[in-house]
Amino acid sequence: MNTAFLGLGAIGRPMAARIAAAGGPLAVWNRTTQRAADFARETGARHATTPADAARDADVVITCLPVSRDVLALLDGPDGLLAGMKKGSTLVDCTSGDPATSRVIAARLAERGIDFIDAPVSGGVTGAEKGTLTVMVGGDASVLDRVRPVLETFGQKIVHCGEIGAGDAVKAVNNAFLAVHVLATAEGLAALKKAGVDPKLALDVINASSGRSNTSMNLFPERVLNRAFPRTFRLALLEKDIGIAAEVARENRVPAPILQLTADLFRIARGELGEVADHVEAVKMVEAWAGVEIA
Repeated sequence: MNTAFLGLGAIGRPMAARIAAAGGPLAVWNRTTQRAADFARETGARHATTPADAARDADVVITCLPVSRDVLALLDGPDGLLAGMKKGSTLVDCTSGDPATSRVIAARLAERGIDFIDAPVSGGVTGAEKGTLTVMVGGDASVLDRVRPVLETFGQKIVHCGEIGAGDAVKAVNNAFLAVHVLATAEGLAALKKAGVDPKLALDVINASSGRSNTSMNLFPERVLNRAFPRTFRLALLEKDIGIAAEVARENRVPAPILQLTADLFRIARGELGEVADHVEAVKMVEAWAGVEIA
């Protein structure tokens, strides 16, 4: 299928690279023009100068941007997606977005005979590079089936979650769990460290017991104990995702004090650590409050 990819960020770029490697026609666009130009030169993809230019003749247009409103902002104007997308094509939004805005985008596209699915991904940069991402899809199952060959270039597990917005909701709740695990693990290990227990020893026990999680098994050993803190996923984006999860709970009248508290704590961490901090660096806020370093 003729494909366009808009948004060559940390995870979008390797996703687009997987599509390029599959050999089909690919056009790319990025808000930072040089990034798209470099990608096109390295992969043979076509460098599009505008969203409309990227979308022309495309059967599938994939967006991968920080927030849903960024995708919505690309729709209108002479250079917007609606000026370029053809009737019968599909917009696949891999943004970790919010369900309400995805429904607005879907309605706008439907007026032009264009299909839409929300398809946020999980698995990080490594998963994108290896083509092993999990893709959570909201929308019509027949539309998913039509674009599945493109999604399979970067996704290993592709799950139809329900109607439009369902993929966004599942991704937000998944990331909220991640945030809860980061804070809970930091609090527990800080307490154990102050009680005289070596955090490495504690994790060895926990990771062979019922309290283990991906956070305790991978993130803390690889990033916290050695103070590496590589910047792979911005804390600011995780804070956004937790807020979406809390909003989904509120919309459906589900009491969610843990999600809301976690959203509030990550908002504080974002304010203290800044916009470029990695999500695992939220541990530093807990350490500062506890007066101890988990190492």
